[in-house]
Amino acid sequence: MPKFSVVISVYNKEKYIADTLKSVLAQTFTDFEVVILNDGSTDNSEAEILKFNDPRIRYFSQENKGASAARNFTVQQAKTEYIALMDADDYWYPFYLAEQDRLTNEFPEESVFATATEIKRNGKIFKNSYSLPTIANNAVIVDYFEASQLDSVLLSISTVLKKEVFENVGWYDLKIKSGEDTDLYVRIGLKYKVVFSPKVCAIYVVRKNSLFKSVKKLEEKANFEAYEVFEKDNPALKKFLDLNRYSLCILAKMEGNKEAFKKNFQKINQENLSKKQQFLLRQNKTILKYLSKTKDNLEKLGLRLGTFK
Repeated sequence: MPKFSVVISVYNKEKYIADTLKSVLAQTFTDFEVVILNDGSTDNSEAEILKFNDPRIRYFSQENKGASAARNFTVQQAKTEYIALMDADDYWYPFYLAEQDRLTNEFPEESVFATATEIKRNGKIFKNSYSLPTIANNAVIVDYFEASQLDSVLLSISTVLKKEVFENVGWYDLKIKSGEDTDLYVRIGLKYKVVFSPKVCAIYVVRKNSLFKSVKKLEEKANFEAYEVFEKDNPALKKFLDLNRYSLCILAKMEGNKEAFKKNFQKINQENLSKKQQFLLRQNKTILKYLSKTKDNLEKLGLRLGTFK
C-alpha cells in the first residue's frame, strides 16, 4: 500500500496538466499513487493525461459534474490513509512529498499537514505570507484561522489530510461553485489543528481563467453563513470570515452587485479590517478597477503590494 494518494481532478486543463503530472511524478519520495479524474473536459485534457504511462497512475473519466463532485470522487477512490491534494494546473517542487512524509512521521497523532507555498501571478513569483510568529525551519502546530489571516496555510496544492478528516467534517459542498475549498478548510479548522512547515514546496499559479469570475450568482459562492453560530466564541474565526467577506465586498463592488455588497458588509466587524481595507470598501467601482489594474502592472515588474489585502 502506498503512503500517499495524490488526488487530481481535471476540467479543460490541456495546457497545464502535463507539467503538473511531471512535477508529481518527479518527486524524490516515490511511495504514492495518483488518482486522476477527467471531469468531462471538452478540450484535449484526456489525451494529455493518457500520454503518461506510469503504474502509479489510476485514471478515471466521467461526464462533467463540477469541481466539488470531482474532488469528492478522487478522494473516495483513494486507497491510502493520507490524501495529498493537487490542482491540475499547479506544480510541486521535487521534495514536496518528502517534506509531507517528514511531517506525518514527526506528528503521527495529527491529521492535517501543510507546507508554505509560492504564488505565480503576472509572470512573477512571490512567497505567500502567513499570520504566524517568526519561525525557523521547524514545523509548528497552528490554529488554521489565526495562521490564515494573510494567505491561507491550507491550499489545494500544499495540503495532506488523513482520509478520516473528510468523514469527520464532511466533503466538498456540491452547492458551492466557487470557494468550495475554503468552505472545507473552515470546517477542518473548527475541528483540527494544522501541522505547518515553513518550507516552500509548491507553486500556486493564478491564471486569468481561474480567478473569481462574478459575484452575481451569490448562491454559488461560499458565503460561510453556516459558521456564523461559531463566531461569537471564536474571535480568530470571526476575523477570518470577516476578511473573506471583505474580499466578497470588493468583488461585489467591482461587479456592481449592491445586494451582495450590503449582505456581506453588514456582517463585518470593521475592527477586524486594516485602515487600508476600510478605505477600499469606501471606494467606487471605477477606482477599485483602476487600483486592481495598477496592482497587476506592478506585479509584472516584480512588486507585490497586496492592494486588496
